[in-house]
This record gives sequence, structure tokens and C-alpha cells, in this order.
Amino acid sequence: AGSQSRSHLFSFLQRSQQLKRAAWVAPAPHRLNSGLPMNIGVLFVPQQEAWVVERMGKFHRILEPGLNFLIPLLDRIRYVQSLKEIVINVPEQSAVTLDNVTLQIDGVLYLRVMDPYKASYGVEDPEYAVTQLAQTTMRSELGKLSLDRVFRERESLNANIVDAINQASDCWGIRCLRYEIKDIHVPPRVKESMQMQVEAERRKRATVLESEGTRESAINVAEGQKQAQILASEAEKAEQINKAAGEANAMLVKARAKAEAIQLLAAALAQQHGNAAASLSVAEQYVNAFSKLAKDSNTVLLPANTGDVTNMVAQALGIYTTLTKQQAVKTQDETSAAREDPQPPATEVLKAEEASSS
Repeated sequence: AGSQSRSHLFSFLQRSQQLKRAAWVAPAPHRLNSGLPMNIGVLFVPQQEAWVVERMGKFHRILEPGLNFLIPLLDRIRYVQSLKEIVINVPEQSAVTLDNVTLQIDGVLYLRVMDPYKASYGVEDPEYAVTQLAQTTMRSELGKLSLDRVFRERESLNANIVDAINQASDCWGIRCLRYEIKDIHVPPRVKESMQMQVEAERRKRATVLESEGTRESAINVAEGQKQAQILASEAEKAEQINKAAGEANAMLVKARAKAEAIQLLAAALAQQHGNAAASLSVAEQYVNAFSKLAKDSNTVLLPANTGDVTNMVAQALGIYTTLTKQQAVKTQDETSAAREDPQPPATEVLKAEEASSS
């Protein structure tokens, strides 16, 4: 008896562990509905449900949510359709792309019953039919795309699957709202090649960016040198202009100073004892010039009467007196000619010029 009790206890523990393991790995529960209720004459239909009623085996009507009345024994509730949005897991399946790469792909399907009559009498199991249609449509759409385009055009792939399902499920009274791809599993070798391709692409981008940086640097250096040369030439040009302007102003200032000095000298010579002052000035300049002889060069040309300072001063004063007399005579002739004839003929002007030049 003790051995039998121990065996029963051991089998009970194994059974409990199996039940726990089964509950742990149990799949997700399917959607629930209210089942097929009995017709008791007065029925209350829950919200977002549609009950399909048959009278004597033929479709009679669809009960709306709320209070409804039926005839017992004649009327029978045949189908209960949920009008809520239904979520269905599409099992993982194999699909071959356009470039012959085998993928393992699964998804999630969102659908809703739009017409309870078509969903009840149009297809035997609407959820199973839509799931199979989603799988076949997914395989056909993946066969049109290459592996790279599958990852890039995931949204367009989902939209194409939804359109294909809606075209086929219209007669079933079911509308597919969304389809989302959950996971895409790539073979290990293909994954390694994709990783190598990504690394090569990154190295290529790094090389291109480095070359572009070198080019931009060379362009910037050339532009800087060009601007530096332009600025240097403009600075040199401005310097030359300023230097020329300064020299011109200096020459003008010197000319004005010389003109004023000549005017002052002329005024001083015109005064009394001006000739004596001029003689003294010429004598001083002659003595200074004679004292500087033979300092800059060894070759010196001297007149015969170099030591006769009086004779040299007299000669200089004579030349100055002759020039002043000629200028005074020319000025007097022009003044008298202007008084006699304001506009003298051309021949007289020529004669006067010849006389003045002679």
C-alpha cells in the first residue's frame, strides 16, 4: 500500500509539472466571443457584436446590439460575429527574393468584419482564409523585390500586401486595415556578406569624405593665396599713388616757395641799394663755391682770372643788368603797342618776338 501511494504521488507530481510547463509554453489565446446563445425569446446582444439568425434553416436577419425578440424553436442563432478590430499573428514562413535569397519572415495582420452576412456565409473560416491569403501575398510580393529593396521598401511592401488582401477578401465581408512585418531573418552567410558590404561602403564613404576634405583644403589655400596677392598688389598700388601724390605736393610746395623767394628777391633788388646787396650776395656765393673746389673730384677746370673776385662779380652783375634791361624794354614796348592798337597784326607780333629773341 505504501509503494502504491508513493507511485501515485510521483505520478501526480509529474502531471503537475507537465501542466505547469504546458501553461508556460502555451500559445497566445485566440479572440473570444460570446458563443452561440440559446433562443429564449428575449435576447440582449452585446455592443460590437452581430448575431446572425436563421429561421427554419434559412437566413432571417441580423440582430443589432440591445434588446431583441425571437420566436423560440423557429429562430436559431447560427453565427456570432465580432465587429471589433481583430489582430492575427501571421506565422513565420520562407520566401525567396528576386535575387534568390531565402528569407524567414512573419507579420501581424489587423482586420475587421464589415459585413456579418458575407463573413458568415461567404467563407467557412474567415480568419484562417485571411491568414493564408496574407502568407501567399507576402511570398508573391517578396518575389518581386531584391534583398536590398526588401529592407528599404518595407512600408510599400506592407501597403501592397494590404491592397492585395482587400481585393480578395471583399466578397468575404472582411477588410484588412494594416499589415506589419515583424521580423526578417536572413541566412548567416548572407548576413556576413551584408556586413562586409556595409563595412566596404563605410570605408568608401570615409575615403570620399577625406578626398573631399583635401580638395576643399587645397581650394581654400589657393583662394587665400589669390586674395593675399590681390591685397598685396592693391596695397602696392595705393602706396605708389600716395608716394606720387606726396612727391607732387612736395614739388608744388617747393615751386611755391621758390616763386615766393624770387618775388621777395625781385622786390629787394628794386629797392635802393639793391645792386650793392646783389653784388655782395654774388661775391659770397663765388667765394663759397671756390672754397669747395677739388673736394668731390680731382679734375677741376678753372678760368684764367680765378683769383680776381672783383672782375667775376662785375661780370655777374653785368649779365644780370643786361637781362633786367631787356625785360624792362620788352614790357614797355608791349604796353605802348597795346595802347596804340589793341589788336596788332600778326606781322608786327612776329617782328616783336624776333626782336625780343635777338
